[in-house]
Amino acid sequence: MSKILVIADQKQNKLKKSTLEVLSEAKKLADKSGLALEAVILGEAIADEAKVLAHYGVSKVYTIENSIFKNYLNQPYIDGIKKAIEASSPRLVLVPTCESVKDYLPGLVGATNACGIMDCSSVDIDGNTVSIERPLMAAKAVSKMQSSDDLIILSIRSGSFDAVEADTSLSCDIESIDLGTLDIKAIFKELISAQSDRVSLDDASVVVACGRGVKDKAGFELIEKLADVFGAAVGSTRALVENGVAEASLQVGQTGKVVSPDLYIAIGISGAVQHTAGMSNSKVIVAINKDEEAPIFALADYGLVGDLFDIVPKLTEAVKELKS
Repeated sequence: MSKILVIADQKQNKLKKSTLEVLSEAKKLADKSGLALEAVILGEAIADEAKVLAHYGVSKVYTIENSIFKNYLNQPYIDGIKKAIEASSPRLVLVPTCESVKDYLPGLVGATNACGIMDCSSVDIDGNTVSIERPLMAAKAVSKMQSSDDLIILSIRSGSFDAVEADTSLSCDIESIDLGTLDIKAIFKELISAQSDRVSLDDASVVVACGRGVKDKAGFELIEKLADVFGAAVGSTRALVENGVAEASLQVGQTGKVVSPDLYIAIGISGAVQHTAGMSNSKVIVAINKDEEAPIFALADYGLVGDLFDIVPKLTEAVKELKS
């Protein structure tokens, strides 16, 4: 086993926190096993972010710049990453799990004839064997697997590892890869997304999330006000999305986003496994619920039993006062 290749995930040409988490763990694995660490980044204008990758101990970065990456289509990603794999010749490829990765990774595994495993939470290398763990059944069980294949591609669950501090004194070789002529059979037509000035769930250090207990949009506005004073992202359970109270892009859980902020405030959320599967890796969890037997309290580091309609406005004012 000679190299580890990390596929950097970026949004609007800025590296995501999950990429830094994967890079940090990949560096530990590379040092432990005596392997070289390389990375590839795809996008429109990614030269500056390519340099940032070097700050995490990468010895070489492959850049694939093309206007086609402005909007997501899976085939350009499959073709581009395949070229990077051919140039790097890694044994192990790591990529942070996200919506686009879930879409293109099966095609990439097929195109490279690799062993592919999704949503891993632990990776170890022992000689020629790669051992992984991945959560199952809404993170209530863990699957342990091993592979000795020539090429292994793993997607890494968000929040599984901590990002180290960047060392800005480090630099590395940067090599550009030409995407070449593409045979694209899909056409990007339109992006329909909710517009918000708040920090995204993907990068938020604080998330204020709510469930069925907020009842309606008036209750949801209380959560938004609290999130704004924290400078936080807003999250939601599936129930509120299905009831039209929250946008689908805010859903956290097994069928939504997986987040791992420093602080997760769960308000009016019972704590069903379908939701906790998406936030259980949060560093600190605070629960507010009027039902003292709600399952969320078993997961929470701190809990407040009471009516959220009384607690949330007071908490909002207290945070405002503290920040002023």
